[in-house]
Amino acid sequence: MNVQVVNDVREAEIHSAEPLVPEPSAPAVEMAIEKVCLKKSPDIDQIPAEVIKAGGRTIDSEFH
Repeated sequence: MNVQVVNDVREAEIHSAEPLVPEPSAPAVEMAIEKVCLKKSPDIDQIPAEVIKAGGRTIDSEFH
């Protein structure tokens, strides 16, 4: 068994696969930010919800 060949196939599949979920629209991003709960600890990105909500349209467009 050639393990290297299996790894190469998996990498090729990952890089050539189409995304399963379409890109979110700008209004969908805005609605998601509006639904973010305040007073919770930051997620893995370490950005507090208060900062995201205070960013307004600038943050909305950057996230989109």
